[in-house]
Amino acid sequence: MKMTTSATELDTQLVARLRLAVSRLARRLRQEAETGVSPSMLSALSSIERLGPCTLGELAAHERIQPPTLTRVVSRLHEDGLVERIPDPTDRRIIRVQLSTQGKSFIQRVRTRKNAYLSRKLRGLDMDELHAIETAVVALERLLEDES
Repeated sequence: MKMTTSATELDTQLVARLRLAVSRLARRLRQEAETGVSPSMLSALSSIERLGPCTLGELAAHERIQPPTLTRVVSRLHEDGLVERIPDPTDRRIIRVQLSTQGKSFIQRVRTRKNAYLSRKLRGLDMDELHAIETAVVALERLLEDES
């Protein structure tokens, strides 16, 4: 990156390069995991794990998808034995979803495979590149802070 590049050109170039790199890495991690579930299903599983038992409405809001779409995703996860539907302890009319034992194991296997892939790739970098990635990760986490 040249220091003589204008702020507008820098922003446009940086945004495009970052988007492409993140998209490619995300696609590669999905391929590496070979989960047999869709990205939206995997995202829902991760959110259920993070949120704990939650209603479909809470999960849809967290995932930023429409409730009918989420209902289909959760139904498939339930059919596959990855989530359980449980009644709310204070209001039996409300149903919550949580990871099943099989779902917890599944999420762990997926993470292990993705982490192993990244670990293999990172081993091929030198210390300066690793430091740059560590700095970038901190910045990316800050970018996503308001997304939680």
